[in-house]
Amino acid sequence: MGQKDGPAYNTTRSTSAQMDDEPIRHDWALAEVADVLGRPFHDLLARAQAVHRNRFDTTEVEGAVLLSIKTGGCPEDCAYCPQSSRYQTGLQAQGLLSTEFIVAAAKSAKEAGATRFCMGAAWRAPTDRQVEAVASAVGEVGALGLETCATLGMLSSAQAEVLAKAGLDYYNHNLDTSPEFYGEIITTRTYQDRLETLANVRQAGVRVCCGGIVGMGETRADRAGLLHQLAILDPHPESVPINLLVRVPGTPLGDVEELDALELVRTVAAARILMPGSVVRLSAGRASMSDELQALCLHAGANSIFLGDTLLTTPNADESHDHQLLGRLGSRLAAQPVL
Repeated sequence: MGQKDGPAYNTTRSTSAQMDDEPIRHDWALAEVADVLGRPFHDLLARAQAVHRNRFDTTEVEGAVLLSIKTGGCPEDCAYCPQSSRYQTGLQAQGLLSTEFIVAAAKSAKEAGATRFCMGAAWRAPTDRQVEAVASAVGEVGALGLETCATLGMLSSAQAEVLAKAGLDYYNHNLDTSPEFYGEIITTRTYQDRLETLANVRQAGVRVCCGGIVGMGETRADRAGLLHQLAILDPHPESVPINLLVRVPGTPLGDVEELDALELVRTVAAARILMPGSVVRLSAGRASMSDELQALCLHAGANSIFLGDTLLTTPNADESHDHQLLGRLGSRLAAQPVL
């Protein structure tokens, strides 16, 4: 996709020492974020790699597994989502899985090398009873020695407390895109709704997993706007998933123009620079990525991937191929969570 907004960017280069000494910031101005995202490509990757090396083992990649524990039937109108009841995508709705089924899947995930197990439910906002059911599964999955993550839609402060008491490690609630472009993608919940859920999760003492989606027809300025919103959160999300849109027939974005792959790499690199202590996860869309593109994203600072052949309801990269690719790169799945 061609860039619709190409301001002149500051190309002043920082030294490694300056990069290493930079504190974690939460006061980024939008113009600064745009400057980072628009740096000459090789300079951007060099800086991102230096920041990554200063805080993480660059040969370790965190493995996570994401299971859809309640599928389809969502009343929201997210234009990218095959689980919306508003779109005809051929997806069969499925009720909440039993705790026994979820725990069995978590055991398989651990055997495959995952250190985090994520549970996703297609709700706009769960009921208290539904949260209690998920909390039961969270406790049992955590007892296996896995980090736990859930994404269930909007949460009240009381619901966040229930999940926290069950031992939930992370709650995922993405901002998706910039505030300016958000209304083009979703109308059934506001940006502020999303920020309030994040605040409720933080207040309950649960760590935050929050990122967005690229390739939805947004401009580079919108990608900068998303990264800005994430980078001014205090503290930063401990986990930042960067998703490449999976274009699902039947959704409004099913035939949107494909994103220039280098823009994905830029987004990963900028996320690494702006949020140096966060785990940056290369998330949805990997099934369509070449090995070379994934390698570039890992070089740019991504240090987590989802394992398994399905990500909620869309295809994911083949697990055996992931192991082969990491081996070719001289990397490995981390034996322990990287944070």
